[in-house]
Amino acid sequence: MQSADTAKRERWAWYWYDFGNSAYAAVVLLAVFSAYFQGTVVGGAEGSRLWGYAVSIAMLVVVVTSPVLGAIADFSGSKKKILLGFTFACCLFTGLLFFVQAGDVAMGMIFFILAEIGYRSAQVFYNALLPEIASPEEMASVSGRGWAIGSAGGVICLFIILPLIMFIGGQFVVRLSLVITSLFFLASTIPLIVNLKEKAKPQPLPEGQNYLQVAFGRLGRTLKKIGHFRELVKFIVACLVYNGGVIMALDFAAIIGAVLFGMDQQSLIIFVIIVQVTNVAGAWAFGELAERMSVKRSLIISLLMMIAIIIWMALAQSITEFYFIGAAAGFAMAGIQSISRTMIGYISPQGQSAEFYGFFAVAGRTSSFIGPPVYGWIAAEVAIRNELLGLSAKQAEMAGQRAGVVAIGVFLAIGTLVLLLVNQRRAREAAVNYVPAD
Repeated sequence: MQSADTAKRERWAWYWYDFGNSAYAAVVLLAVFSAYFQGTVVGGAEGSRLWGYAVSIAMLVVVVTSPVLGAIADFSGSKKKILLGFTFACCLFTGLLFFVQAGDVAMGMIFFILAEIGYRSAQVFYNALLPEIASPEEMASVSGRGWAIGSAGGVICLFIILPLIMFIGGQFVVRLSLVITSLFFLASTIPLIVNLKEKAKPQPLPEGQNYLQVAFGRLGRTLKKIGHFRELVKFIVACLVYNGGVIMALDFAAIIGAVLFGMDQQSLIIFVIIVQVTNVAGAWAFGELAERMSVKRSLIISLLMMIAIIIWMALAQSITEFYFIGAAAGFAMAGIQSISRTMIGYISPQGQSAEFYGFFAVAGRTSSFIGPPVYGWIAAEVAIRNELLGLSAKQAEMAGQRAGVVAIGVFLAIGTLVLLLVNQRRAREAAVNYVPAD
């Protein structure tokens, strides 16, 4: 039985990792590199298309590898080791993005894809540690606090970068911000390395088998009993769809701001800071709401809020409106993302958290594989067609972005409808009563 001080140190180590992890999301995905890649490295509507493809390639790799690596991590007690391996890879390739300049499309895509694989894969094993540091009753609040503290990390990293862009400016500073982000993420990982001890114990390999064979065996046994987890399957399907909308909004937020509202790099960073600040409040609020109400109900409320915000975004005409939209979206998206990971921890069988977070990653990354290219394809095709109809290139590109925003709302709405079919009580009972057939 661990002491209260040890439990507190482990939770704070977990929180600090999210603190650095969110800096990557804020700078690379939201405020800086996505817009830099679209507007400077590539340029024009083709930049939106290639950005969507790059995100999708990374997600496809994570979809294929996460369940297998999750099963290996559970069996070998190596969630922390795999988490750190992917984290170091993410930090390395984020730093290497410094060398990407105008026209370096292939280099930019390769380094970003490798950084993104590290970032997304590490999240699987980071999330899988949640059941080890919190009881089922505490998961929502612990997850919410982690998300809130993580969002604060994104804000602080952006505050470090913003003065450089405001007072020095230029592409060199934009690229330097990626090195700063890499080091920020790496430093925030140190408390987890030192203070968080994985509780799962490695199991001995069966004679004549390797870890890969064991992983496929465990996955096969779980899939054979998938009927036992009907509610989990429904939730995974719902998550696959609504998360597609969330990922589209995140991955294209900077591009939407630049194209529709003429935001420059400085304005985009201020926008993302606003989003991250309200993200802190949203994660905390929805974590507390889930404890008082239920995980599913709080998730539905956050999704309905996000749908209303997307409708507002589709109709917005001014940069001032876009700032308010970002504030509201940050609050709602924090609820969607933090409560979704809580739900998986809540309905996963004991001792199989990494395996089930691997399945969760399949849903999340499959939606990421589908959503961004759908957005990029719609935005590019609508732009091309409108230009053929006589609109200027700028007006056509704006029309394409608005069509992409509508697609976000469709993904969110369909996912919410599927979520309504999930029975949270039966999902929890299935997890508690499950006995793996080893």
